[in-house]
Amino acid sequence: MNKSSNISTSVIKRLPRYYRFLGDLMQSGISRISSRELSERMGLTASQIRQDLNCFGGFGQQGYGYNIVQLHNEIGTILGLDNVKKVVLIGAGNLGRALATHMTFGAKGFQLIGIFDSKPSLTGQIVRGMPIRHTDGLDEFCRENLPQVAVLCLPKSGARDIATQLIALGIKGFWNFSHYDFSVEFPNIVVENVHLGDSLMTLCYNVEHKGK
Repeated sequence: MNKSSNISTSVIKRLPRYYRFLGDLMQSGISRISSRELSERMGLTASQIRQDLNCFGGFGQQGYGYNIVQLHNEIGTILGLDNVKKVVLIGAGNLGRALATHMTFGAKGFQLIGIFDSKPSLTGQIVRGMPIRHTDGLDEFCRENLPQVAVLCLPKSGARDIATQLIALGIKGFWNFSHYDFSVEFPNIVVENVHLGDSLMTLCYNVEHKGK
């Protein structure tokens, strides 16, 4: 399996979609599929699929197609899903609670080990079988448990200080719902920004211009 730091972001962002579609096919009892059949299901071209997968090595066999279980496992390995990463979630408001409760972290390569909030009134409340901890205990918890990733579900105004603290504690990546822009002060930190408002406005644009 070839790996390269030059693989485009667009290819990387398609990998989870391949993984999800292949998982659905496995549940349907399908054992192999051609790039053409996969392209029809996913709305991509067969050429695009082959090009994407060739970035990581050759998986298909001409005249046979792709072994679905094997390809699903290979993509999972490429994504790093078999190397579980410990996660802390900061911000136990409505969004943080919803993510902690409903997100299947384990199926995505992560283990949620701690939930934190700065509000004393939330300390001790149980979410997903674990107590919400006060952020005053974040340093000690991180030094003892060594999380690698943090989910930020707090307001932008408080995100910078928490991010600085977490980076000093060894956090390597952030799933960022706070709208804080890491790129200015921390350009080398791995961040996946989630802007729900931006996504909704994009939907608004597409309904306005493409839905007529």
